[in-house]
Amino acid sequence: MPEPNRTHDTLDMHGIVGSHDVLFITLDTLRYDAAQRCFREGRLPVLSRHLPVDGWELRHTPASFTYAAHQAFFAGFLPTPARPGPHPRLFALAFAGSETIDANTFVFEGHADIVHGFASLGYRTLCIGGVGFFNLANPLGRALPGLFDEAHWRPGFGVTAPDSTEAQVALACERLRSDDLRDRRCFTFINVSALHQPNRHYLPGTTEDSLDSHCAALEYVDRALAPLFACATERAPTFVIVCSDHGTAYGEDGYHGHRIAHDVVMHVPYTHFLLTP
Repeated sequence: MPEPNRTHDTLDMHGIVGSHDVLFITLDTLRYDAAQRCFREGRLPVLSRHLPVDGWELRHTPASFTYAAHQAFFAGFLPTPARPGPHPRLFALAFAGSETIDANTFVFEGHADIVHGFASLGYRTLCIGGVGFFNLANPLGRALPGLFDEAHWRPGFGVTAPDSTEAQVALACERLRSDDLRDRRCFTFINVSALHQPNRHYLPGTTEDSLDSHCAALEYVDRALAPLFACATERAPTFVIVCSDHGTAYGEDGYHGHRIAHDVVMHVPYTHFLLTP
């Protein structure tokens, strides 16, 4: 098992919710070992500016594939630090018997998901989808985006588009800079699809997906996120969460893909940070 990084400093979310924009980015399918490898090799100049000195925090995902993981995230159950707990949560929904709510947790009363919780506080909630579970062309793909005030998906955001993250970021910046959102707090969610198979197109000359092409995809995503962080910084104080929903296997112990409880699937990278104008 990888050595866990130190846990992020505790934040009082009561001082953030309501006064800050919230930007939640899931790097779909990103493995913890790949994220740390790229960090240590200096291949993440954009994200590294916001990571702790020892890189990504190792966490356990609540689920082994996109749909289930995001259902948990939107209920306030983000990936859990990979060390004995309990681990108080940033956001929570009120329910009897919860052992992971403390004085710093922001609790949304009377809601079944944090998206509607943010909306009830006046936030405009935006979803910019990536993988197929956010494809608005089918009922299942509309389930998660249906939580938001507005949801966007197009083929250019999907797993086969080599410039998908650039397209997603461009739309996010367009919406965040729009006149109708100028004086309104926003909860913006982006599911980045570029890490997901197929990712071989990020490594020229490669015909098969591999851990190397997975890392090359993360390098691409890092560059593509720069305009989004710049836009958020210009617009408002912003609390940013960047994590993976699950990892994926490239032949380890005979496994390929995800929706399996292998360590390379269940170990995910996590960070959060503040952007201040």
